[in-house]
Amino acid sequence: MTGRLYGVGLGPGDPELVTVKAARLITAADVVAFHAARHGRSVARAVAAPYLREGQVEELLVYPVTTETTDHPGGYQGAIDEFYEAAAARLAAHLDAGRDVVVLAEGDPFFYGSYMHMHKRLAHRYPTEVVPGVTSVSGAAAAVGRPLVERDEVLTVLPGTLPAEELAEWLATTDSAAVLKLGRTFGGVREAFDAAGVLDRALYVERASTDRQRTMPLADVDPETVPYFSLALLPSPLTGPGNAPAPRDDEARTGEVVVVGLGPGDRCWTTPEAADALACADDLVGYGPYLDRVPANPRQTRHPSDNRVEAERAAHALELARAGRRVAVVSSGDPGVFAMAAAVLEVAARPEHAGVPVRVLPGLTAAQAVASRVGAPLGHDFAVISLSDVLKPFDVVLDRLRHAAAADLVVALYNPRSRARPHQLGEALTALLEVRKPDTVVVVGRDVGGAQESVVVTTLGELDPETVDMRCLVLVGSSQTRVTPSGQVYTPRRYPA
Repeated sequence: MTGRLYGVGLGPGDPELVTVKAARLITAADVVAFHAARHGRSVARAVAAPYLREGQVEELLVYPVTTETTDHPGGYQGAIDEFYEAAAARLAAHLDAGRDVVVLAEGDPFFYGSYMHMHKRLAHRYPTEVVPGVTSVSGAAAAVGRPLVERDEVLTVLPGTLPAEELAEWLATTDSAAVLKLGRTFGGVREAFDAAGVLDRALYVERASTDRQRTMPLADVDPETVPYFSLALLPSPLTGPGNAPAPRDDEARTGEVVVVGLGPGDRCWTTPEAADALACADDLVGYGPYLDRVPANPRQTRHPSDNRVEAERAAHALELARAGRRVAVVSSGDPGVFAMAAAVLEVAARPEHAGVPVRVLPGLTAAQAVASRVGAPLGHDFAVISLSDVLKPFDVVLDRLRHAAAADLVVALYNPRSRARPHQLGEALTALLEVRKPDTVVVVGRDVGGAQESVVVTTLGELDPETVDMRCLVLVGSSQTRVTPSGQVYTPRRYPA
């Protein structure tokens, strides 16, 4: 069984820009191979040094020539081809013996990298994997803090070994460019930028991301100081220094209020749209326990409050938005179902809040969550009623319950029983039993989606109000709601004529 060949990109020079995968493969390899000029010092090995381990075989692949001046009968290309064949044979001997070989490559292995010559000669013979790396172009753009391309601009990557006239043609017709392989070619490259009329916005980057990094305008570079590991950049003309309009101190920033539903419990039930609104907010406003469900971010200001001050909470959010803040008002479940959306819109209708934009983002409701845990009890028409009498008389609640029961609707009961009104659920059940049979299916879900979730399937006649609290939601089935032998609950889609 043969070994496996890996071409591993190391990034532009900083060992911390080596990918996690590249570092793991380097450490695990039996053989680590790397190229160097005739002085024997390998940039690739220096970058990989933190990930090497004792006992590994190192294969130093020394180029016989680095310029086209050579006595080889085949000229430069003949000498370099002979070198690559010999290097490939050395690596093949390890692979044939079952040893895994990592070939190190500065930047990316397939981006002007030496590894590609080993790949051409060995990849068809041995199992091979190429691990991409951060390119020198990306490293250089980061070093100068300038975007390369924006929107539909075109980036052109060019070797500095092209004739100056050809380089100038490319540079004159592209939006952005990176010219690699400088060193001895620098004079011609600079000439090409000048001829193309873009020398004034060209930048020079040397040994990007290392402790020897150097950046400056290309026009200011001394050609005698340019190493091979450098490049010339022509950044995007759309994002040059001073192109972005400076914010005006007298221009008020437009704020907004976004009313967000977290869903009933687990964080996975918060929609991506709601999560994005929470992440973009400057201020989070809401009932304290609901705000506690949102991960803390030191950039944001949190404004927790009691559960019975909805109007004051809404007014505070709107005042913050009027001052230019992006405010997320947090609700559990869906903000439009017995939650903060109506409260915010009621207060936003006041003259003093005119012009403050308000958006409402939907959330998964408690009724949906509880229903999903048992099957499909909401499969047909249903009503949603809150038993709270804080904002409406309890006589109205009972009247609506009787009408919903008479209409044979499934009924979802929110706010079923609190310490302040422990008797009302019992009265509600009595009202329902005036119309519904005692064997009507009832589902009680408590803290669904939370750590203390429980779901009980019972009947209208057997439900004990003492087992229900404000963390519960009660679903009362219709005359058609069924429980399957396996315990699932559903309401058929068809209703008998």
